[in-house]
Amino acid sequence: MRIISLSVDGIQSATDKGLFDWLAGQDAEAICLQDLRMGEYDVLDNPRMQLDGYYCYVLDAPDASENGVAIYTRQMPKAIVFGFGMPTGEDTFGRYLQADFDQYSIGSLLAPSAEAGTQSQTDKLKFFDTLQAHLTKVTRKRRRYIICGGWGMAHKDIDVHNAEAYTSTSGFLPEERQWLTQLYDEIGYADAFRLANTDPDEFSWWPSGAAGEGDGWRTDTQIISQEIVPRVEYAVIYKAQEFSSHAPVIVDYDLEDL
Repeated sequence: MRIISLSVDGIQSATDKGLFDWLAGQDAEAICLQDLRMGEYDVLDNPRMQLDGYYCYVLDAPDASENGVAIYTRQMPKAIVFGFGMPTGEDTFGRYLQADFDQYSIGSLLAPSAEAGTQSQTDKLKFFDTLQAHLTKVTRKRRRYIICGGWGMAHKDIDVHNAEAYTSTSGFLPEERQWLTQLYDEIGYADAFRLANTDPDEFSWWPSGAAGEGDGWRTDTQIISQEIVPRVEYAVIYKAQEFSSHAPVIVDYDLEDL
């Protein structure tokens, strides 16, 4: 079972660059897109943004020109979940959409962008605190999770080119890296990409805006619950075509007998 995740820097731009032509040939079971910058109905009504044989679900932002997310899936979900359902609203700083199937759920997540030392960084950390509470809660359920997305932060030095230059930059701050460490080591989730691919220089985002130009970061991945860890078969960051400043993350799983 193949799952593809990509932060598109605007779905219209990515479509014009051939994203959906490429996706149509990937035989993915599910596709998670982030940073749509287009409203739900504009996406659903555009035939160029649909894939034959897939159901499409979209969560847009209050301002539809901003950070929406989408899930395309071959199988109709049992339920669609919008956000984490937190009454205090911290989950609205970013975007989260979840498709529930019989034994597992697939999420499409976009972290809020931020600048260190500003209110935006405070809001980003609130978003991740809310997410941590949500993930801690759902680990008690008999459900497996695959959360795909633009996480807006990298974990280790191997995940950022010229890492020492960015220790004071949002996305590689000590508290952000510690959040990921807690997620993996204490709460029990795992980075699916790193389970199958430990190569250095595997980056998914280039702040320069052009893939391969300037320092690369690996801020995009698929984070999975512990039961799915032995089911990861293959992972790659696709770089042969450029659809945005991010590259697609492709992970293959064996989930047939879950």
